[in-house]
Amino acid sequence: MRFLFSSGSTSISPALLLPLSFLYLTSSLLVVASTDADKTTTSTACTASSTSGAFFDLRPDMALKKNPDGSKPSHSNGAPLADYHAKGYDYGFNFTLNICASVVEPVDEVVGVEPSLWKNVSAYYTSKGDVYSLGLESGALVSRGKELVLQYTGGSPCGKKVKRQAEAEADLDLERTSLAEREEKKDNGATIPAPTKTAVATKTQKLSKETDEPKRRKSTTIFFSCDRDAGAGAAQVSFIATDPEECSYVFKVKSQHACAGVEPHQPGSVGPGSIFLIIFAIAVLVYLLGGIFYQRTVAHARGWKQLPNYSLWASVWSFLCDLFVMVTSSCARFLPNRRGYRHISGSPSGRGRSNREDENRLIDQYDEEWED
Repeated sequence: MRFLFSSGSTSISPALLLPLSFLYLTSSLLVVASTDADKTTTSTACTASSTSGAFFDLRPDMALKKNPDGSKPSHSNGAPLADYHAKGYDYGFNFTLNICASVVEPVDEVVGVEPSLWKNVSAYYTSKGDVYSLGLESGALVSRGKELVLQYTGGSPCGKKVKRQAEAEADLDLERTSLAEREEKKDNGATIPAPTKTAVATKTQKLSKETDEPKRRKSTTIFFSCDRDAGAGAAQVSFIATDPEECSYVFKVKSQHACAGVEPHQPGSVGPGSIFLIIFAIAVLVYLLGGIFYQRTVAHARGWKQLPNYSLWASVWSFLCDLFVMVTSSCARFLPNRRGYRHISGSPSGRGRSNREDENRLIDQYDEEWED
C-alpha cells in the first residue's frame, strides 16, 4: 500500500486536501446563502405570510384588463377579466371593486378626487350620477392572526365636517341678525341682554377652526375567508357594513386562494435542498477532520489508515468491485457472440465449411478402420 502520510514531512498530505476542499465549499455556500437571504427581504404585492409560516397569494383573484383587441392577456392564467360587484341592500347603492388593483372599467368625474388619481380608484359606488371613491389602489395584504386584511384609503371626502361648513355659516348669519335686532330694541329703551361683539367674534373664530380641519376620506377594509370548495370559481364579494358617517366600508371576500399554503421557492433564494447540502457538507467535514485527527494523534495511524473507519470503507469498496464484476460477467452471457458453440477455426467464407467437411470424413474413416 502506498502511504500518503509521512511522519517526517511537514507538507500537507494529499489526503488532507479532501477535507480542506470541503471546508472551502462549505464557506462558499454559507456566503452565498447569506447574500441570497439579504436579496429576498422584500415582499410581493398581494401576498402575505403569517407568523405561523402560512403563505397567502391573492394575485389569481386580481381582475385584469383585456387587451385592446378584446383578447385575454397572456399572463391571465384564469384570472377574472371583470370587476367584482357587491349589492348594498339596505344601504341603497351597489359597489364595484377590484382586489389589489384599480378597477378594470375606468371611472371619471370622481367626487373629491384629483383627476390624476381617477385611474387608481379600486372601489366606488354611484349615487345620482356622481361617482364616490372608496379608496385608491393598494396591494399591502396583511395577515393579522387568523384574519387576512386588505385596505384602501384616500377616497372621496366624507363625515360631518363636510356639512358643518354650511351649517356654521347659517348659524353665524342668525347670530349677527339676532345681535342687530337686540341693539335695535336696546335703542328703543328695551332692556334685553345681548351678546357682545367679542363673543360673536370668538364663536366665529371657533367655527372657522372647526371647518378648516382636514376632511376625512372614505376608506375600504376587505376581510378574506378561505373557501375550500373544490368547485368554487371566482371570488365572491359581500358588503358588510359602514360607519354612521359613511367613511369606512367593510367587505368580505370568500376565495379559495385565501387558504393558507406553503410559500414557493423564489429564484435566487436558498431553498430546502441547498440548506440540506450545506448541513451535509459540514457533517462530512467534521467527520473527516475529527477522524483523521484522532487516528493520527491517538492511534498513531499513517497512510490511508488515518481515514476514519478505514476498514469499513475498504470493505465497501471491495464489495462494489466484486458486484461490478458479477454484473458485467452475467451480462456478457447475453451477448450474441456468446450464444451456442464457437468454432476455433472458421471464417465467413466457404473455406471454413470445407475444412469441417474434411475433418468429418477423416473421423468417419478412422471409425471404419477401427471397426474393421
